[in-house]
Amino acid sequence: MRSDALLIIWFFGVFCRSSHLKRGRPLQTQSQIRSKRESYLVGGRSHSSGSPVLKRSSDMTKFPVTKSEQLLRIDDHDFIMRPGFGGPAIPVGVDVQVESLDKISEVDMDFTMTLYLRHYWKDERLSFPSNKNQSMTFDSRLVKKIWVPDMFFVHSKRSFTHDTTTDNVMLRVYPDGKVLYSLRVTVTAMCSMDLSRFPLDTQTCSLEIESYAYTDDDLMLYWKKGNESLQTDERISVSQFLIQKFHTSTKLAFYSSTGWYNRLYITFTLRRHIFFFLLQTYFPATLMVMLSWVSFWIDRRAVPARVPLGITTVLTMSTIITGVNASMPRVSYIKAVDIYLWVSFVFVFLSVIEYAAVNYLSTVQERKERKLRERLPCTCGLAHPDQMMMSSSYSDMDVNTTGNYGMQEDINTTGNYSIPEENGVQRERILVQLALSGDQDTHPGNPRAYNSMWIDTHAIDKYSRVIFPGAYMLFNIIYWAIYL
Repeated sequence: MRSDALLIIWFFGVFCRSSHLKRGRPLQTQSQIRSKRESYLVGGRSHSSGSPVLKRSSDMTKFPVTKSEQLLRIDDHDFIMRPGFGGPAIPVGVDVQVESLDKISEVDMDFTMTLYLRHYWKDERLSFPSNKNQSMTFDSRLVKKIWVPDMFFVHSKRSFTHDTTTDNVMLRVYPDGKVLYSLRVTVTAMCSMDLSRFPLDTQTCSLEIESYAYTDDDLMLYWKKGNESLQTDERISVSQFLIQKFHTSTKLAFYSSTGWYNRLYITFTLRRHIFFFLLQTYFPATLMVMLSWVSFWIDRRAVPARVPLGITTVLTMSTIITGVNASMPRVSYIKAVDIYLWVSFVFVFLSVIEYAAVNYLSTVQERKERKLRERLPCTCGLAHPDQMMMSSSYSDMDVNTTGNYGMQEDINTTGNYSIPEENGVQRERILVQLALSGDQDTHPGNPRAYNSMWIDTHAIDKYSRVIFPGAYMLFNIIYWAIYL
């Protein structure tokens, strides 16, 4: 009994002591327990150090609690100043990838290009510890808090950074402080074009990149990989041009007020496609000139046929010239297309003048014939002079017989006048009595007072059929030999 009582007393004492310890120890919150566990694991007090669950990396870039701005120590530095202020110029490398060449305008003398512009430099203020050399990538929000190069496009008219669906800006920072800054830009820049050989011309345009505030003493701008710094898409094409080549170069630009600046050039050469202008300009102009030659084969008495044909070709050439000049800048020099169109216009205009000359000379000749017939001493066997006068209107004679009509002295001993036919073409022949001079005039019956005259009123048309096509063909040979 006594042993049982002692056992019960011992159990009661142990129970009381345990309850007293639990009531005296303060309770811990969940956050305190988590903090104690993390400090225990980081401090290496864990006995199972080889376990992958308990091992923790010391790479600060992978630490989930640390903010990027705290890691880069943004608040500890003044990023208003350039890196290495007071020391040598900071080198900034540049490379460009051309995405598209959107438009080239001769009227505005500019071009539009979309490209990826990338900058490379080193800013030790942005360095951070990292065992794996892991870089960090940011968007445009961090760009506003650090120093970036102040690049701009020289001679640009319009430019913008794309913002769909967000700002197309990327910033990548490496542990040693190296920075990659990339943005997608569309820029419209000036291109001084020489249109003296238009549309058989070759144009060279350039996009110029320069720092706005920093001279070459503070910022050294250069192509990061030389000519390989410029990359283009093989699918880039322009409707009116063939892109021949892209290349890069670097020069110094001087401003009298601020000093010397590094300037980067992206130069590209464009050759214009000629086929479009052949179809729209050259072929129609040539056809109008050839159409004006048709009037040389139309009877000179067909006034309603020849006059409208000449006027129509002149007006058509004027329309072609006006349409071409409407899409071109108002330059003060003559373009190659102007030379071709205006020479063609002159040929068409001369064809109208040619008919005016033929008509005028025919009228003058008819008046002379009328006066000379009135002076004839005898009209025996000859029709009335009014009936033999060449009419300016249509007659019963075939209008297609546009051969030589004229007058030839045909005096026979009997005093009769004849109208023979040669080679099936009827020719008007008439005796023309002319007085040699005032002092040498004798009575009308003197045979020495008669001279003969052969008048061919269609000589101009015959020569024009050969001269006009030959001259225009010679002009085309010279023109294309010079400009092609």
